[in-house]
Order: sequence, then C-alpha cells, then structure tokens
Amino acid sequence: MEFKVFGHAGKPVLVFPSQNGRFFDFENNGMVASCQSFIDQGKVQLFCCDSLDEQSWSATHLDEQTRIQAQDLYARYICQELVPRILNLRVQQQRLHFAQILTTGCSMGATHAVNFFLRQPDLFAGCIGLSGAYDARLFFPNTSNPQVLQHSPVDILSSMRDSHPFIKLYRDRDIILCSGRGAWEHPMVEDAMRMKELFAQKNIPAWVDFWGEDVSHDWEWWRKQFPYFLSFLV
Repeated sequence: MEFKVFGHAGKPVLVFPSQNGRFFDFENNGMVASCQSFIDQGKVQLFCCDSLDEQSWSATHLDEQTRIQAQDLYARYICQELVPRILNLRVQQQRLHFAQILTTGCSMGATHAVNFFLRQPDLFAGCIGLSGAYDARLFFPNTSNPQVLQHSPVDILSSMRDSHPFIKLYRDRDIILCSGRGAWEHPMVEDAMRMKELFAQKNIPAWVDFWGEDVSHDWEWWRKQFPYFLSFLV
C-alpha cells in the first residue's frame, strides 16, 4: 500500500482518505493546500495513507464476516506496519515522539480517524474527525457481531466501563469532532451528537463542534475546518 508525506517537521498527522479513496485524494481536493502554511513553517507533517474500504465498509456484495475481516487486516496494516514506518522516519529526522501522531480525515476518513484513535489511544495523540459516521450500523445494518462493533466508535465508548485504562488516556488526548448541519450531513450530525453525549457521560473533554445549516458534507467546508481546528493543536 502507498502513502505520501507532506512536510519536514512538526506534529505528525495520519490522514485517512474519504470512502474508497486513495493516498493522493487529500492533496487533490485542496486539503494539503488549506494547511500549507503549517507545513511550510514546520508545524505539521502529514502522512496520507490508502484505504481498503472497497473490501470492507463499501463491499455490501460480500458477507459481513469477510468484510470485517478485511477491516481487521487494514487495522493491522495501519498499526503494525504504517505507524512504525512513520515513527522510523521520525527517528531518522531525530524527531521521535511516541504517541504523538494525530489522526484525521473527512467523511469516511473521519470514521477511520476516530475509530483508530479510540481503539488505540496508547498509539495516537488524538483525532480531528470532520463529518464522520460513528455508528458501524450505517455500513453493517442490524449487526450484532462483536467484531464489527469493535470498529464502531459509539459502541466502543458506550460499552467501555469508567475503570477501563483507555478512559484516562482519552482524557489526556486531543479530541475534535465537527459536523455541519447542512446538506448531506445526515446521519453524521446525529452521530456527532451521540458522541458528544458519550464523551460527556464519561467526563472526557472532547470538543464536538457543530457548524451552521449552510455547512454541507463537502470539501469546500472541510478545507475551512481542517486548518481552523489544526491551529488549536499546533
């Protein structure tokens, strides 16, 4: 699988593409240009990865178990291959900071970004999720498969006891979720509201922000949101 790096220093950010996307989509849709000043000043370094959605979340023609096994393989790739590769590059640049990688993405990319962060807050420093869907049932309707629900942010949080060691890690991390209230933002805005409730119930200081009714599920708005939220973290 391929990935592309933008920047020479700064906070490392792992960028997941939108649904069925490729490692070059973030750049091609103007997202890299939207935060170019952060990149040029050495404040942020982007690592844009590939997706495997066409074999998992989007592969509705396949049976559920085959699809979720593909997602598990993708998770293994990200956490056991790509993240160590990123850290190795940072070592070569003498800028290694364990658990300092932020995750981000738009739409399905945000779903991945939040999912991976919640699954391994010991590995990731936080997340910026823009217009993500956070309930796996959108892609696996009526599922009760625990393997699927382990990739469903609303279920990860709702099933986690307050004594779980990840709760403390969440409280020490940077968590930002944003959704517009305009066109094509259903059910993303409802999922973000549910995540906000769950964070509050568990006393996790996440920033869940809702933009106006003119804010649609589109790159035009994500190009504005990403540098805005990034400015608070770098």
